[in-house]
Amino acid sequence: MSLYEVGVPPFAFVQLLESQALDPDAVARFRNVMTREGTNEALLIQREVQAPLRWFREVYPELDVDQAILLGFAFAEQAQLTSFGPLSFPLVSAGSVAEIVELLTYLPLISTALSPQFYPSEHGLTIALTGHTSDPALDCLVVTYGGLAVLRLLDMLAGDVSTVRLHLTWPVPTFLTNHEDVLAGRLLFDSPMSFLHVPAETLSEVCRFSDPLAYRLAIVDLKRALDQRSGTTSFSEKVRRLLEEDHAGQRSRQSVADELSISTSTLKRRLFDEGTTFREVRESCLRERAMLRLLDRSISVSEIATDLGYSDITNFSHAFKRWTGRSPREFWHAQHDR
Repeated sequence: MSLYEVGVPPFAFVQLLESQALDPDAVARFRNVMTREGTNEALLIQREVQAPLRWFREVYPELDVDQAILLGFAFAEQAQLTSFGPLSFPLVSAGSVAEIVELLTYLPLISTALSPQFYPSEHGLTIALTGHTSDPALDCLVVTYGGLAVLRLLDMLAGDVSTVRLHLTWPVPTFLTNHEDVLAGRLLFDSPMSFLHVPAETLSEVCRFSDPLAYRLAIVDLKRALDQRSGTTSFSEKVRRLLEEDHAGQRSRQSVADELSISTSTLKRRLFDEGTTFREVRESCLRERAMLRLLDRSISVSEIATDLGYSDITNFSHAFKRWTGRSPREFWHAQHDR
């Protein structure tokens, strides 16, 4: 098991294995894989090691999107307030829906398979969800699981928060074709991108077990843990984090290398060793940020192009079509004409 492998929270994974959600043969295959790699459920939890998502590909070699969504449902249904390691205590003590979703900032402490990007607007908060497994079906699994787990936690902690919706890019799976009212309309498919949307009025909804002091102290601990974790973070993740902090899109390869206290040639070599390049990481960040902003109907395409550092809308449109296969306006209409 590699230090940089993308995975899911160990406690959540163990709860899934011990539930009735998976068939016994699949559970046996998972345990065989763990035995081969010198670990087991107790060791995963003790060492706080992510359960690698490649295990799911090995146990389900024919995994497709439909099955990935089904597994995502099964995984999320087992989510408990104790499932998320260092995030569990602040989850319980959160005072509002806004504080619950703020905890997604610290997701890298328990899983590097899924990254959120936040976009606040006058309409509320939109959180893009992106998988980082390099496997489309596994990305589908982790995005479905992560999004549905947030909905489940919100219901546990803040009551019926039915205004929060999860949008997924994938088509409606066959096992749900006769259940169009799934989750009372809170789960929507065929979206231009995967995201959670929390309306502005819902962000202030009060949680059941609010403890402001405990929450603030927990956030301090999470920030410290995230800073300490930077020493074991992959270079591509470090670069991504710096680029995501740069809302104006002005950070260059040289400036990122300077901030990491390395040369540009070393940066290039480290990223190459992880199977990527600076350009690929940067374009991934720009693509996600552009798609997220296009969900906001109050911002024009030209404003988004300028905000992302493009000299004119034509250059931005060409880049966006290269990334997604459709123009910014086509993407905008695909979401807002639904």
